[in-house]
Amino acid sequence: MEKRTDWYEHPEYYEAIFGTDTVREADFLQALSARHGTGGSQWLEPACGAGRLVAEAASRGMKVAGYDISEAMLAHARKRLTPAERRRVKLAPSRMEEFFVPELEGRVDVAHNLVSTFRYLDSEAAALAHLKGTRRLLKPNGIYVLGFHLTDYSRSVPEHERWLGRVGKDKVVCNTHEGLPDRRARRSPMRNRLRITGPGKDWLIETTWFFRTYDAVQAGKLFRNAGLRVLAAYDFDYDVNSPVARGSRRLDRVFVLQPEPGAVEQGTPEKTSAPKVMATKKQASTEKVTSVRKASAQKAKPEAAPKKKPARGNS
Repeated sequence: MEKRTDWYEHPEYYEAIFGTDTVREADFLQALSARHGTGGSQWLEPACGAGRLVAEAASRGMKVAGYDISEAMLAHARKRLTPAERRRVKLAPSRMEEFFVPELEGRVDVAHNLVSTFRYLDSEAAALAHLKGTRRLLKPNGIYVLGFHLTDYSRSVPEHERWLGRVGKDKVVCNTHEGLPDRRARRSPMRNRLRITGPGKDWLIETTWFFRTYDAVQAGKLFRNAGLRVLAAYDFDYDVNSPVARGSRRLDRVFVLQPEPGAVEQGTPEKTSAPKVMATKKQASTEKVTSVRKASAQKAKPEAAPKKKPARGNS
C-alpha cells in the first residue's frame, strides 16, 4: 500500500466521491436567487475546488468567478470548461480570508459555498475577514448562500461517514471521522482516509485538519458583525420550498445571507492578522453507503449534529 497525505492533489478521486449533487445544487442556487436575491447572472464561488459548480453555472449562461488555494484543483477546473464557458469564467488562486477583486465590488448576484468549507477558517478574525470581503462584492440585494453544520457541544461520541465511488477501474472508498468538539478552543479534529484500489494501484490518502465550531448563537453573532443578515435558512436537502423552521433540531444549515442596508463599504478589505488556513469544499457523494446525514439530522436532539459532507480546504 502506498501512503499519501493530501487528497486535494488528486481531483479526479475527490470528484468521484463528492461530485454527484451538482445539478441539484445549481437548481437550488438559482431558485434561491430568484426568491431571495436579484436572479442575476454574476456568480462567485469561494473555494471552488475542481470546478464542478463553476462549470455547471457557466453551462447555464452565468458569468462565474471562482477561487481556490489548490493549484491542482484549479487546473482540473479549467480543463473541464468548454471554450465558450471559458469566456464566462475567471478562476484565480486565493485564500478565503484574502480574496478581493475591485472590478467585482458590488456586482455579484450570488456567492455560494455550500458544504462546510467555511469551517476551515480557524479563527474569528479569519472568518470575519472572509464574510466582510464577500459582502463587499455582493450587490445590495445579492445573496451569499453559505452551508455548514452547526455544532453539538454536548456530543460524547465521534462521528463517522463512509462513501463509495469509482474512477474507471479504480474503486474509491472515503471514510471521514470527526472527533469531539472543544468548546473552549472552538474546534473539532477531522480525519479523512481515501482508499483507492485498482489495477496496479493501492493508495491510502490520509488528510487531517481541524474544523472551527459554531452553535446557532455563535454563527448569528458572526454574521451580524460582518454586516450580513439572515434572510432564510435551509438544510442539506436543498428544497427551496422547505426552509428550516424556528426551533428545528437539524444542524445541517444553508444560510441565505444578504448585506445589511448601509453595511457595504467601499475600498479594499480590512487587513487581518488571522492565521492562514487551508479551506476548500467537499461535496457528497457517489453511492452513499451510510448516509446518516438526513436520518441523524431528523433524530438529533437540539444541537445534535447530523453527519457531515466533508468540505474542501481554504481557498
